Amino acid sequence: MNIVILKPAKSRYVSGFSLVEMLVSLTILGILASVAIPFAEVAVVRQKEYELRESLRTIRTALDQFQSDWQGEVISRIDESSSRNGYPVTLAVLVEGVPLNNSQDMKKYLRRIPRDPFNDDTSSSEEHWELRSSQDDPDSTLWGGEDVFDIRSKSSRVALDGSDYKDW
Repeated sequence: MNIVILKPAKSRYVSGFSLVEMLVSLTILGILASVAIPFAEVAVVRQKEYELRESLRTIRTALDQFQSDWQGEVISRIDESSSRNGYPVTLAVLVEGVPLNNSQDMKKYLRRIPRDPFNDDTSSSEEHWELRSSQDDPDSTLWGGEDVFDIRSKSSRVALDGSDYKDW
């Protein structure tokens, strides 16, 4: 009885990747990664800018609504939570609420004070913002302390469009 053992034929070409092919592939991947990372970083900054715009809009809308309610006598004018100009004395007043006229109910303007996405410290959200009083000069960087007329970011960084975040 003859037993035949079949061996695979030896090929001239060995399958697999050569060192040169691996180096070329890694070089191409490195180039693609170096192009993609700056785009990802810009996307992160753009998202933070969107959050900053939304935070500013939310707080400013609440300040405007507070002042409008004060002028329309919806909220109490004799309460210590508002100034003589009809603006809240602190940002916390917008969250805590103010008494309605002829009622025991409270009107709240914000659920929470939005934080500044470019302010990385762990302080309270109220400390993230630079406040402006209705009595302050438009270019003043110091808060008069009488009321909260407007807010701006404390960040000294520059936006993607070249403007300063503190000027938004």
